Amino acid sequence: MKRLERKLEPALIDWFFRGKVLVITGARQVGKTTMLSALMANESLTLWLNCDETQVRERLESLNINAYKSIIGNYKILVIDEVQRVKNAGLMLKLFADNFKSVQFIATGSSSLDIADSIFEPLTGRHLLFHLYPFSLSELYADKSPFQIEQELPFHLVYGSYPEVCNERADAELILKNLANQYLYKDVLAWKDIRKPGLLDKLLKLLAYQVGSEVSLHELGRQLNVKSQTVETYIDILEKSFVIFRITPYSNNPRKEVVKMSKIYFWDNGIRNSVIHQFSPIAARNDLGQLWENFMISERLKTNHYAKSDAKSYFWRSLNQSEVDYIEVDDDKIHAYEFKWGSQTKFSRAFLNFYPQAHTAIIQPQNFTDFCRV
Repeated sequence: MKRLERKLEPALIDWFFRGKVLVITGARQVGKTTMLSALMANESLTLWLNCDETQVRERLESLNINAYKSIIGNYKILVIDEVQRVKNAGLMLKLFADNFKSVQFIATGSSSLDIADSIFEPLTGRHLLFHLYPFSLSELYADKSPFQIEQELPFHLVYGSYPEVCNERADAELILKNLANQYLYKDVLAWKDIRKPGLLDKLLKLLAYQVGSEVSLHELGRQLNVKSQTVETYIDILEKSFVIFRITPYSNNPRKEVVKMSKIYFWDNGIRNSVIHQFSPIAARNDLGQLWENFMISERLKTNHYAKSDAKSYFWRSLNQSEVDYIEVDDDKIHAYEFKWGSQTKFSRAFLNFYPQAHTAIIQPQNFTDFCRV
């Protein structure tokens, strides 16, 4: 499969050699290194440092200008992979930026668990943050027709869109199992001495089965025999490791609408299915509605991010159990969406009574490409 241009590339290129440290976050194996390698293909004076290597970390953690000079030498671009593994990474990058102004520094991180505190504060005014997701449909199928892309949906609903999975489809299940086992917990368990992979695994399974439903921290805690606060901590860690994300309820009337519980989705359908060890084809699934909803919302958030959209994402439910899968609010305009794999065309009348000015749409396999900006 030919290399696909990532939506992030033009923005990155635009900021080369403009005095900013470029920080790129994204889960492991989403293609950060592959993307940067392609961008640097014609840049011979590029040095790559991998902070998973002990010797590299120790040298970078010295915070010594002379040591840094010996690292940089005559290189014009320095790429630092897995920067979150370096203690005082923010101070390190600040020293680089302040003392080597002709060099372009690029740092990648597979977890935001420590990045916010250790990097962004010391780098105030000196960095730009970018985020890379698994492939979006618009990256995978830029030259395909809507009908052709529709034919690819069964694969992505089950196996997701990680680059290696898409490039090696015959081995998609094996690759996903490998990915989940080797990388999913790597940064999570290293953070603040989290030592309960069993609890994390059980929580992820519960969340995977509840995709598209409101999640009660109290109920999850009861099922796991831990405190609600512990559940909240682990969910926060999983969010910051780019495994899951939350969507909160939309409400202008707390007396009649849900305002507390969130919904939790996975950034990638393949990871979700790997967590529950379920790779059956869609014709044999009883969770097809969940797969479709998870896939569409994650695709929409990816494309919104790359398009630099300021739209805010929500779901909606009344206390009388009427609901809408997904709400976007942008410039005070409300757009409401229902995700239906089949031929259903009903929209919540209760929602329309609450918000008659809202734009509504039902997203199905026959009309999803505009929603995903493909």
